[in-house]
Amino acid sequence: MSKILIADDDKNINMLIQSLLKNENYEIVTAFDGKEALKKLDVEKVDMVITDIMMPNINGWELCK
Repeated sequence: MSKILIADDDKNINMLIQSLLKNENYEIVTAFDGKEALKKLDVEKVDMVITDIMMPNINGWELCK
């Protein structure tokens, strides 16, 4: 099963994407800002990251770098 990290500070959008992907049998890891996403990436092996661009602490562009 593929694992996807969803990084979005809007909890409603984060939960919506999470719900849709779980229905397609993906394993989901969530983060609500860029700093938390980086911490999760240190611990979790993910196959893909879906990120918002405008997030607190570290934005989506910096997260991708």
